[in-house]
Amino acid sequence: MEIRKADITKDYDGIWEIFRQVIASGDTYVIHPETPKSALAKHWFADYMFTYVAEENGVICGTYILKPNQIDLGSHIANGSYMVHPAFQGRGIGKLLGEHSLEEAKNLGFKAIQFNIVVSTNTYAVKLWKSIGFEILCTIPKAFNHQTKGYVDAFVMYQSLI
Repeated sequence: MEIRKADITKDYDGIWEIFRQVIASGDTYVIHPETPKSALAKHWFADYMFTYVAEENGVICGTYILKPNQIDLGSHIANGSYMVHPAFQGRGIGKLLGEHSLEEAKNLGFKAIQFNIVVSTNTYAVKLWKSIGFEILCTIPKAFNHQTKGYVDAFVMYQSLI
């Protein structure tokens, strides 16, 4: 498996396939499940984002982005979003993407990574992020409108890179 920088022209459709399936459930991302393909550019390829893909045998099986969590004086902390194609879940790709992103964030000069909203019911993600060194800083009550469970808590998670 290779993790590399994404190419918007070459990788757009492969990333869209993952993005579409992940947001469709409405249980892990704040992005509306009916977001059109044309919106992927602003969600995954904005000019201030660093976009990566995990590719195996020519198939994109995972993707992530890094971006500044805030503008200007808060831009030294990264924010990240990660997705694994449902057909490839359970193979450790999320962990590989997470570990890769820690190194990339350091290389890009970020001092930490912060996740602003990790849905508390997404136990796989919470366990994954804790396993690679992230800690829960706080719980935001009823911060996420889960499509089947209603309003659920979310966590702010953080890891220093220095």
